[in-house]
Amino acid sequence: MIHVVIPVGPLQCNCSIIGDEQTREAIVVDPGDDIDDVLALIAKHQLMVKQIIITHGHIDHIGGAMKLKAATGAPVAMNQADEEQIKLLPVQAAWIGVAEPGQVKVDQHTKDQDTFAAGALKATILHTPGHTQGSSCLYFADEKKLIAGDTLFAGSIGRTDLPGGDTKKIMSSLHGKLMALPDDVVVVPGHGPMTTIGEERETNPFITDKQRKPKISS
Repeated sequence: MIHVVIPVGPLQCNCSIIGDEQTREAIVVDPGDDIDDVLALIAKHQLMVKQIIITHGHIDHIGGAMKLKAATGAPVAMNQADEEQIKLLPVQAAWIGVAEPGQVKVDQHTKDQDTFAAGALKATILHTPGHTQGSSCLYFADEKKLIAGDTLFAGSIGRTDLPGGDTKKIMSSLHGKLMALPDDVVVVPGHGPMTTIGEERETNPFITDKQRKPKISS
């Protein structure tokens, strides 16, 4: 498995370039910006992009998707619930002070348990609403790797105070789906350093039993 993570854009979104070493087929996840740099890495590893997958519709994750599609011909996939986020891209651009990405068109709407492949690499979509209604993760079970978008971070979780956010839903997604994965699954968050499911299960204050069942002070 070829897996290159490149932080892109002013918010340093972790864009993942994932390729099969034999066929050189690839999936790119969350090409939010800096598409020339992403394309340079694709060329360096002699990859053919077959699919562009967006974990959720925030501009820092989807902003460069149309440029990457134009350069590679690969279709763009995202959960349908985040079409509402696409409508808000001009507002999102103003929030963080970047140019609007223009018209963004999703070619395929993902659903929970959908599968995608690049050569022998196979990944499953886990719909994990909460950060946004359409937030999803990409799970490579054989490689024990999770591309988590902004659902789970090292020591934290995705914020729920933006349009479409829902604290109850993100907690359900975390405990019902992500914490059901094995401890040794490597997590690539949407921003920041990598972690593991086991590390977050034991130490993440939003997930541990201590946080969910706080002691009552006397």
